[in-house]
Amino acid sequence: MQLVKGVVKELQSMKKYPKELFYDGDLELLKKTKVSIVGSRRPSKYSKTQINSLASKLSDIGVCVVSGGAMGIDAVSHQGAGAQNTISVLPCGIDVRYPSVNKNLLDSIAKEGLLLSQFVLGEKARPYSFVLRNEIVVALGDVLIVGEADEGSGTMRSVEFALEMGKDIYVLSHRIGESKATNKLVQEGKAKAITDIDEFVYSLYPDAQNSAHSNTDEFLEYCASNPNYEEAVAKFPTRIFESELSGEILIKDGRILLN
Repeated sequence: MQLVKGVVKELQSMKKYPKELFYDGDLELLKKTKVSIVGSRRPSKYSKTQINSLASKLSDIGVCVVSGGAMGIDAVSHQGAGAQNTISVLPCGIDVRYPSVNKNLLDSIAKEGLLLSQFVLGEKARPYSFVLRNEIVVALGDVLIVGEADEGSGTMRSVEFALEMGKDIYVLSHRIGESKATNKLVQEGKAKAITDIDEFVYSLYPDAQNSAHSNTDEFLEYCASNPNYEEAVAKFPTRIFESELSGEILIKDGRILLN
């Protein structure tokens, strides 16, 4: 654990800048273009699939995904982006793995990505700390993406922060009766619906296609070194599965092979 020195410019949009900000991992990720993704702890299969794809495509073009390390949409966002290109903001001390079910994920992010916390070592997550955590998550991103949310949920507090900060808000499109809070945001004109993942990514970042092409080469170069399967999944989760299905790579004896 180390203390972040200097001012993180994105956090100046908060009501009160953190007294201290601790980190574990790659602080260089703070310099990258960042998008915040939040949502339900118990999302539908549809929401998990779409957010995984969205986080993966954002990561492929070099955008860092920021979320809160919780179960559900948070975890899917981190996994989709890959441990090496995600920031997890914790509601507890940076040495505490909360929730415990995400311990392996958070350990991977600490090793390859970046963990941030404004709480001292050993401090446990408390009701108020989630709110403080959420404000940092929202402040760090250029925009806020909400995967799924019910009215009155903690996710909607993040939406309130985004509105106060003047951030653009985007939500997955859902059927009537599902994710009522995000559907209401669209109805009220407070958020825009994402109806096509690729179209959304390229409209948000027009130079995305060139970046995506260069990152594809990076992926193939990585696979050429015959990496360990588990490490490869942590680094490029969605790409590994897609490439295996397409026959681009092979999995043999726990290692990745180019086909």
